Amino acid sequence: MTRFMLSAALALTASVALAQDAPKRPVAQAQAVIEAVQMPAWIERRSVRAPLAAGTELQANDKVVTGANARLLVKLADGSSMKLGERAQLTIADVQTRRDNVFVATLRVLEGAFRFTTDVAARARRREVSVTVATVTAGIRGTDFWGRAASDRDIVCLIEGRIELQRAGDPVVEMADPLTFFVAPRGQPPLPVQPVNPDQLKQWAAETEVEAGRGVARRGGTWQVVLASSESQIEALRVYERVREAGYAAGIQPLLVQGKRSYDVRITSLPSKAEAQALADALAGKHGVASPRVIQ
Repeated sequence: MTRFMLSAALALTASVALAQDAPKRPVAQAQAVIEAVQMPAWIERRSVRAPLAAGTELQANDKVVTGANARLLVKLADGSSMKLGERAQLTIADVQTRRDNVFVATLRVLEGAFRFTTDVAARARRREVSVTVATVTAGIRGTDFWGRAASDRDIVCLIEGRIELQRAGDPVVEMADPLTFFVAPRGQPPLPVQPVNPDQLKQWAAETEVEAGRGVARRGGTWQVVLASSESQIEALRVYERVREAGYAAGIQPLLVQGKRSYDVRITSLPSKAEAQALADALAGKHGVASPRVIQ
């Protein structure tokens, strides 16, 4: 049983490594890819839940979930990006580039805060993108906007561009004035669109920004954190499973040192020594991790 579990862990580690090698190919080949992840975070695909690694390519029907103090940055093939804050849930209902070169995406934010941004250079790209914030659907016309799906209300704040909002049973609301926001209380009529206070916008924007110095993994990162090293397969698997269950995309690296087999439990794709050390410090003493170390 231990050998079977180790084989499965090594196979999963290899698949994560392949995902993290994605930067070697043009980003356009992936319709949606995890550019950065501030763990803990998970992906749910075909009823299987696993920790989310930087470089993972997302598919239609995938669901991504963030934990406490987590952040995600998703890059889309049309040049736009989707940021998620902590305790958020996002379903990729559809993502593809049609034969006529129109990028199509249907994104559903089930919970938490997000920010959708289209790069200036990509705004001429033909696209059909909609983002549903729990009960409100926003049709996008090359823009930058923030939103949150909460238990009592849905909020959409237009930072730049133009969006059309639709909630079942309510008239369409067109937002074309920058720095305005819309609130739809659950079970009540939407409130009038109104200007957003600059301090409020700053606070909202911070909720979805990846935070430097918090152990953020990025696509193409070359630094690693060794969480545990052991000659025991059972001990390595124990740490591996606990760390992954907690939402950290660890893998197992088998080694042969002076003729003896050993196993490292590692998290890869950290972009700098500082980020790797921050992650090591955050995990020390947790999930069976005793004395993590940073390597490149």
